[in-house]
Amino acid sequence: MAAEQSLQGYIQHHLTNAKMCTTDSGIAFNKACSEAGFWTWHVDTLAWSVLLGLVFIWIFKSAANKATTGVPGKLQCFVEMIVEFVDSNVKDTFHGKSKLIAPLALTIFVWVFLMNLMDLIPVDFLPFAAGQIGAATMSMDPHDVYMKVVPTTDLNLTAALALGVFVLIIFYSIRTKGILGFVKELTLHPFSAKNPFVQALLIPVNFVMEFITLVARPISLALRLHGNLFAGELIFIIIAAIGMFQLPLHFIWAVFHILVIVLQAFVFMMLTIVYLSMAASDSH
Repeated sequence: MAAEQSLQGYIQHHLTNAKMCTTDSGIAFNKACSEAGFWTWHVDTLAWSVLLGLVFIWIFKSAANKATTGVPGKLQCFVEMIVEFVDSNVKDTFHGKSKLIAPLALTIFVWVFLMNLMDLIPVDFLPFAAGQIGAATMSMDPHDVYMKVVPTTDLNLTAALALGVFVLIIFYSIRTKGILGFVKELTLHPFSAKNPFVQALLIPVNFVMEFITLVARPISLALRLHGNLFAGELIFIIIAAIGMFQLPLHFIWAVFHILVIVLQAFVFMMLTIVYLSMAASDSH
């Protein structure tokens, strides 16, 4: 941490995304995007998430290309273990019929895990490198160059993942029950009555309760993943700000945080499977 930079400024710098937006004068970055509103792109989140997605594809494609029926190599063994682990969880949890769920679950687990894994990189390493590149190529003040390397600490990304799951929940609900059945599920449960007039009075109550339950699923997915990884990253930043005992404390927290990294990827995957299984089920 630079001597002239306060603790608050240091933490704020590391928790700020690199932003890009369009203004009246053209494309702008970072501080110039403070008034841009919704249409602001977090370029570091986008870049790292896409890069890690490509890493996931490359690793699994390499394993598939080198796969053999004989004695498998280490990479093939590792990939097969992950695939079998995800497949067994899908078979135990998803009770509908869909060829999409297993690949989706595998993608979610590995991709979220890789994004979480970026949390173990020392917090000053990549932001410092980005600052030096910005200073050398664009004559920027390194303190005005931002780089958040853990995509899952950005609520925009976790919300986007959860929104994708929400769209699939709606899709499977309508595909299984039909539009009319989906509407009935939202309006005729959990309270019902034989008297048509009373049932009509209960429809608004049922809709509010079922709608809140439906919307709470993607919100809980997004907030759970973001909150756990953001808290972990914040602790790493605070440890880095201490200075003298940074490495031993970083190592101790990293060992513990490995559990969080794996667990949060697993929880996101499992909740996705559970929610889609509920949506694909014929019974309410």
